[in-house]
Order: sequence, then C-alpha cells, then structure tokens
Amino acid sequence: MNGLPMNWKGHVAIVTGAASGIGAGIADCFAEAGAEVVVADVNEGLGAQVTAELQQRHGVGLFVKTDVSSAADCRRLMDETLATYGQIDTLVNNAGVNFVKPTLEMDEADWDRVVDVDLKGSFLCSRYALEAMVRRRSGNIINIASVHTVATLPAAAPYAASKGGVDMMTRSMAIEFAPHGIRVNAVSPGLTDTQIWNDIQDAAEDADMARQHWLDNIPLARVQTPREVGKVVLFLAGDQSSYITGANIFSDGGMTIQLTNRERFASRSLEGVAPHD
Repeated sequence: MNGLPMNWKGHVAIVTGAASGIGAGIADCFAEAGAEVVVADVNEGLGAQVTAELQQRHGVGLFVKTDVSSAADCRRLMDETLATYGQIDTLVNNAGVNFVKPTLEMDEADWDRVVDVDLKGSFLCSRYALEAMVRRRSGNIINIASVHTVATLPAAAPYAASKGGVDMMTRSMAIEFAPHGIRVNAVSPGLTDTQIWNDIQDAAEDADMARQHWLDNIPLARVQTPREVGKVVLFLAGDQSSYITGANIFSDGGMTIQLTNRERFASRSLEGVAPHD
C-alpha cells in the first residue's frame, strides 16, 4: 500500500464475457500486468482462442465455458478457478447482451434475455465468488455497468434497467462486504471500439454521418479502445485504489457530462441567453 504499482504476480482475476470486446481487453490488461487470468464466456470457440492468445503473449490464461445466467455454471466457474489457483482476487462481471427494440414490440423473452445475463449474471457470479473472498477477507469485484446508469435512449428499457440495477447492486454489496476487506466498484464505459460500434455504423443509411453524430456527442471526440476500459479496471483492482469502494467510474470520454452537442451549441448566437431560458 505504498502508492507504487502493485506486483500482479500470483493475482487471480476472473473476467466474464472475456471472449471478445471489452472483456477481451480487460483480460489482456490483467495478463500483461502478470496476473493469472480466467477467461469465462459462453462462446467456447472464441473463449478458447482468446485464452490461447493470452498464453502465447503473456504465458497465462485458463478458459472456463460459462453461461452467467446459470447458477450452476457460475458456481462451477468459481470451483474450477479455486481448484487451479487456490484463490480469487478479482472478479470482473463484464458479460452482457443488449438490443434495441421498441417497448411495445418486446415480449417477456426479450426482457429476460437481457436481465438474466446483465443483472442476474453479475449477481450470481458475485454471490459465489464472495464465498471464497470472505474466507480470505480479501477481494475485489468490479462490475461493468454503462453510461445507461445515468442517461439512456429510447427502445433500451431492459438494458437500462439492468445496468441501473448493477450500479445499485454495486453500492449495496460494497457496504455489506466492506467489513470483510472486500471492495466492490463499477466501471461505466461509453462508446467502445467493439462489434457493437461496428453494428451501429453498419445499420445506418449513412455510416459516416452516423459515426460523426456519435463523435459529436463525445467531448473527447473519439471512441475508446477495450484496453482503455481495462486500465480503469486494473486501477480499481489494485493497491492504488485501496480506499475506493461503492464507486461507479465513467470511462466515457465525457459523453454523460454535457447538456448538448458542443459544436452546435457554440455555433448558436446566444446573445447572453442561458441554455435554460
């Protein structure tokens, strides 16, 4: 706790949804730092591939096929991690799904698909990891939430509800498990260079216009990389954040802090009129 970067050798980190996107970036950051990394994902092919790449580049990596919406799978994930490494230092609840659909076109299965993975999955993995962490009186849980915890869009009700739930679950567990030496925090990414970002552009009639629309609403005017999210996660898992718990850190390039597009606002003739007038 001397303020210097910690030694990650022997640190065991589980990352769910690590077969692609943000999860893969988080797993790579942990592996590069020297931690033992458990790649948990329902996609066996991609999960094995990412794990092989981690082993080749960093010499670490264990893949456990996991459907986080299944209590049995979540318990098995923790059991296999403990059998292999003997401890769980960090759990990153990253696995998630999303879709855009008008509320009146949704059915119960649509709602359950998102809530079961994004919210229930984070609960189940945390619940079983916490058993081991409480025994050691040490551990970190980092939940990947979203900018949808504070601002959202039409036709995204299940996702917004799930991520809002993840944020409040983070706070509740942070209070409950602080006496056991366990910290629980969240990271809320904004637009990230993943398949979802590609899908947004592909679905637009004019991809360049769609890209510019989103970039205009990000003060830093760019989309972040998965590894940039991973660096925030490493900070929260490390000694340098030893007094932080129950927090939700926004890695969003400033997306959620502005009232309106800065370029369009600056181009208006305001003549001393405040935006709320």
